[in-house]
Amino acid sequence: MARSSALMALGTTASRLTGFTRTLVLAAALGTQLLGDAYNTANTLSFIVYDLLIGGLMASVIVPFLVRRRATDPDGGRATEHRLLTCAILFLTLITTLAVLAAEPLIGLYAGGFTPAQHEVAVLFGRFLLVQILFIGLSGLTSAMLNARQRFAAPAWTPVFNNAVIITVGLTFLWLAGPHRTPETITQAELTLLGVGTAAGAAAQALLLQYALWRTGFRWRLRLDLKGSGLGEALRAAGWMFVLVCTMQAGFLLTANLANRAGAVAVQNDGVGAGLSAYNYAYQLFQLPYAIIAVSVITVLLPRMSAHAVDRDWAQVRSDFSRGLRVSSVLLVPLALALVVYAQPLCVAVFARGSTSIADAQVIASVLTVFALGLVPFTAYQLLLRVFYATGDTRTPALLAISNIAMHALIAVPSYLLLPPQQVVTGIAAGFMLSYVWGLVLGGLILGKRLGGLDARRITVTVALLHTAAVPGVVAAWCLQRFWFGTDSSSLLALVLGPLVGCAVAGVLYLTSAYLLRIEEVRQACTRIGERARGRKGR
Repeated sequence: MARSSALMALGTTASRLTGFTRTLVLAAALGTQLLGDAYNTANTLSFIVYDLLIGGLMASVIVPFLVRRRATDPDGGRATEHRLLTCAILFLTLITTLAVLAAEPLIGLYAGGFTPAQHEVAVLFGRFLLVQILFIGLSGLTSAMLNARQRFAAPAWTPVFNNAVIITVGLTFLWLAGPHRTPETITQAELTLLGVGTAAGAAAQALLLQYALWRTGFRWRLRLDLKGSGLGEALRAAGWMFVLVCTMQAGFLLTANLANRAGAVAVQNDGVGAGLSAYNYAYQLFQLPYAIIAVSVITVLLPRMSAHAVDRDWAQVRSDFSRGLRVSSVLLVPLALALVVYAQPLCVAVFARGSTSIADAQVIASVLTVFALGLVPFTAYQLLLRVFYATGDTRTPALLAISNIAMHALIAVPSYLLLPPQQVVTGIAAGFMLSYVWGLVLGGLILGKRLGGLDARRITVTVALLHTAAVPGVVAAWCLQRFWFGTDSSSLLALVLGPLVGCAVAGVLYLTSAYLLRIEEVRQACTRIGERARGRKGR
């Protein structure tokens, strides 16, 4: 599992790191205030429309459907693939055209509290960026067709080219326009550069994936004879996944409106960006350890758990879930706590440049702190969902998502009503993470009854011991930052050297404490690393 996860993590790491570099460039170019919120709202909208209309189907149905057709159809599933690609291109073209035409009302759904100039700029961005729906959908389907052929390299690496295009566009905008552009001062040419450039990145990814599919020998032919194709069956199978996607997007609709309204007030009252951009940038930084570590483990575990579920070997399903979560937690626990300790210097160091001020970066840091505290339960919930999927249950995850959104709203709405404007996004983030804690408890109870337990006692003890082992390192890191390197937001020592030295010291203390506490997963990892190091030295 570790070997397979490492191979998956390599491509994910390249994609996520270039994606994060893209985020840093856009933050420097657009900031986290009114212009940044306008761009991020419009850019997110294309992914929302795609997810609502086809993303859930792609995630849950298309890959198994293609694999089954390739195995059972006399022609190896080629006719099915031609029909599927034809329908997808026609449908994606239609919804892309409709979305571009409806850019203004679509933006209006998410742009609560926007100023008139900000709303106008967001609509103009939307008319460019909603074109991405076609390219995002084509990339998703092409990736599914490649995965069905056991080709994983292109889907893992092509996002890097997308990110590279957008990084180039962002740097060009910053060079031409300079920092601190606002909705009132941005020109039509500068807006077009950002809109067309962002869409071009998505187009480049889609074209590269098509080339990778062509290299496998696939030659697309237009086919509209759908009788007996099985596409209707695939659509019906995605019903509960569609409910899940709709529920999640309803949650984002709430988040976007509350964050955008609070952000507009924060800019007017305090001159600080505390809206959707700050929330999104913190979330993307929080996603790095989850995507590189947890997603890789989850991707490897899902087919294993699915195979055990087919055999009704629930003991092995429990074992896979337990081991996957405990192995992930060995790295996620110290990383989460490191993000909590160093959120402020980290966000100031990476975000406070160009159009993003130190005060803007500190808002991002407060949101990141809340996200980091929920990293382990967030990962546990995502792995729990894969157990439901492995057993063929998409209904329960959809119902859990509805429960999660209700919990999120119970915290996010009072946060908007009661907290100062620049703290609202922190309250929204707290509601988001607590909703996953609630979903984990509720889903764990449901799944535990079905499978005869989830090895919850062993998981709880291991995670508690890992947090205990991290305490000496956290204390040492905090003391070093506070009393030696200082907290001056303009000091290179405080922003860069402090976190590097603190994490190194904390890492040694964490491993030492974990070894002394006899945490099995840490001891096994150390033993395995030692064996491999000795083996390489011997060669």
